[in-house]
Amino acid sequence: MTSVLFDAPGPKAKSRYLGFGVLATLVVLGILAFIIIRLIESGQFTAAKWQIFTFPLVQRTILEATVATLSAFATAAVLSLVVGVVLAVGKLSDHKWVSVPCYWFVELFRAIPLLILMMIIYYGLPTIGVQGISPFTAVVAGLTLYNGSVLAEAFRAGIESLPKGQREAGMAIGLRKSGVMINILFPQASRAMLPVIISQLVVILKDTALGFIVTYNEVLFQAKFFGSQAQYGSPIVPAAMVAAVIYVGLCLILAGIAKLVEKRLSHSKKLAGPVVPAAPASVDIQGGGA
Repeated sequence: MTSVLFDAPGPKAKSRYLGFGVLATLVVLGILAFIIIRLIESGQFTAAKWQIFTFPLVQRTILEATVATLSAFATAAVLSLVVGVVLAVGKLSDHKWVSVPCYWFVELFRAIPLLILMMIIYYGLPTIGVQGISPFTAVVAGLTLYNGSVLAEAFRAGIESLPKGQREAGMAIGLRKSGVMINILFPQASRAMLPVIISQLVVILKDTALGFIVTYNEVLFQAKFFGSQAQYGSPIVPAAMVAAVIYVGLCLILAGIAKLVEKRLSHSKKLAGPVVPAAPASVDIQGGGA
């Protein structure tokens, strides 16, 4: 199949590709080496810059900020999936009074930048009389509205990409449209859209860092606070490194869980095997039935 799409590279092309790969690797390593050398020359790896992170109270504060980040992520992830499913089903509805509001809801909240959305919820709503909005609520609400709209479009595209025969077969056996959606279309679409869902969950995890703008006590907020401590040399770069390591670690854990779920789903699909139609019963011409 690959030979139909493009010509297989010959010996000269392979050597050329290898040269480009080596050159790109050297360029990347050179950039990393330049950055590390500049950090060393500016004293970013000295003990004085990292002293603040050796205190137990600071370590406990960073751990609490990590828990707060995971709490906002978990809540927003669940709500985003629920909102995405509801909006996707609403957009596919045959009733205009359902599909049109869902369509404009998705288009509106996909168009608003997440940072502005959080600021509107936390700083704007109290000015019109909506009180009692905590930083956690603003972060979760912003993440849910934005990512739920993105996931809704992904779910809708996944459902509509399925063969029309799937829907027609469900209708033929007497299922309602809701039954076809729940039992036939949506399970297949969600399995096909699993990579998109996982990538959007990673986006939700990283976007929790925007909570610092509404004073939510997450990892970036604490890193910004510790990095501004002048009595410890204003360790902005070390604090950013600590926050980056935490975010990278959380994203890797999430990606590992996603791979595990994907393997289990593919394994269960293989165990189920293909559906073999039952052989028709033979009919005894003299006796009537077999």
